[in-house]
Amino acid sequence: MTDPKDPHRKSVLNEIVFPNQTNHYGTLFGGQALAFMDKAAFIAASRYCRRTVVTASSDQVDFHTPVRVGNVVELYSRVIKTGHTSMQVEVTMYAENLLTGEKRLCTQGLFTMVALDEHGKPTSIPPLKEPPPPDPDFQV
Repeated sequence: MTDPKDPHRKSVLNEIVFPNQTNHYGTLFGGQALAFMDKAAFIAASRYCRRTVVTASSDQVDFHTPVRVGNVVELYSRVIKTGHTSMQVEVTMYAENLLTGEKRLCTQGLFTMVALDEHGKPTSIPPLKEPPPPDPDFQV
């Protein structure tokens, strides 16, 4: 069973933003931001349940500030709620200017991930005993 304080419920992922991931304004495509966030949610959910997981939905994704080409995005993800076969994963993405060190919140969202068995069918997961405590990485 997974301990609520288990560090495997949380994930940190870093990616650099290249020109082919940006629009004509030099800012990250929204779809690419969602792909980064989905990857981070996948890692946190997989670590939590130690099963194959798939994305069921992405909800309440808020874009706060643009991410510029050359920035590094740092994504924090953690399981905040579980159902019988699903997990709700909170993902927060920050952009960092590598030259100045400035770091700012750019995107937040919730992803629902479902655990699958070896036949690709939803399978049960350990329950989350208690809601996670506040975490400064996830604060606005």
